[in-house]
Amino acid sequence: MTTDVAMPDSPTEAIPHLLAEHGGKIYSLGLRLCGDDADAEDLVQETFLNAYRHWQGFEGRSRPSTWLYTIAARACQRMQRKRAGEPSRIASVDELLPAPDRGVPDTASLTAAEPRNPEAEQLRRETRERVQQALAGLPAHFRIPLVLKDIAELSMADIAAALGIKEATVKTRIHRARLALRKALAEGLPTRAAAHPTHERRVCLDLLRAKQEAMDRGEVLPLAAGELCERCSSLFATLELTRDFCLALGRGELPDRVRRLVEADLAREPMR
Repeated sequence: MTTDVAMPDSPTEAIPHLLAEHGGKIYSLGLRLCGDDADAEDLVQETFLNAYRHWQGFEGRSRPSTWLYTIAARACQRMQRKRAGEPSRIASVDELLPAPDRGVPDTASLTAAEPRNPEAEQLRRETRERVQQALAGLPAHFRIPLVLKDIAELSMADIAAALGIKEATVKTRIHRARLALRKALAEGLPTRAAAHPTHERRVCLDLLRAKQEAMDRGEVLPLAAGELCERCSSLFATLELTRDFCLALGRGELPDRVRRLVEADLAREPMR
């Protein structure tokens, strides 16, 4: 998770520091939030210009990075336009859960220790691309909360405040979106046979809810040995892999050209 050091009082000192520290991640978020390079560039410029112009409004109650991501989320909402072919809804939980009469994804090639063979590396690349495509294909009102949670690592409360919606709504959308990405990840993996569920469906759904809430908190779900059936264990493993792939999508460098654009924008702003 991102950490922040104490910021200078002056925006002319603070914003260049934040650009160097968080510019790459804001750009990566822009690619996921808004969909293409041009929009990501616009988002980075708007985020840091707004941060500069409104620096005196930052009261220090949250981390500077959280404040930046909040600015970025609101800017993306203003910029957002429905993309051709973008769905207006997401599948129901029942549609997103794996069928109990089918095999389970074999994740061994994705989690194998080094050295990885070329086939495993190819599978990882393909899986990462599927997750990225599935994320881009989510309706915006599901995609934006998920990006802010599992890529920017904001809290549910911060996301709710940034988007102007209830925290319970944020939680519901993130949980459904995670399941949609998990399904996309799982569908491209080889399968193996698994025993029929050993718990009632209600128990499995309760465990899934507890797992998602633990992920929300960044915690490991404490479970007794044998508490998970084989199918729930597989479901949890693929959920964790999906989260790991999302985190990786947020790691990137700010292109030099975009950095220069932002620096030029800041240089034209009046001293504050």
